[in-house]
Amino acid sequence: EMGMHDEIINRHPFPGPGLAIRIIDKVTPQRAEILRKADAVVLEEIKKAGLYDKIWQAFAVLLPIKTVGVMGDERTYENVIAVRAVTSVDGMTADWAKIPYDVLGIISNRIINEVKGVNRVVFDISSKPPGTIEWE
Repeated sequence: EMGMHDEIINRHPFPGPGLAIRIIDKVTPQRAEILRKADAVVLEEIKKAGLYDKIWQAFAVLLPIKTVGVMGDERTYENVIAVRAVTSVDGMTADWAKIPYDVLGIISNRIINEVKGVNRVVFDISSKPPGTIEWE
């Protein structure tokens, strides 16, 4: 035993370029902050639901599109966040993680209500192959 904490040993893989690889478009401080907050919600809720150790990797992706929505009585035109979660043994192949709908609902509601600049959340159900785990 090396005496390392389980949090370090069981940590999900993280891309070398950091969160910037998950911003599909121009990387700006504002877009990085949106993604940072959305990603924190995804990981927090996955952990709360007791799914973190069952999922190989879970994260948010900031898409290069905006969409119409309604917040209160106002029309909005804001960003879209994709939630990606996969199960895998080694990352060479992966299947999308079957996260319960209630957990997905909590993630979506929290991101939309807590992350300024987001009005839509989608869940990526692509396997690898044909897709890849990361979007870029």
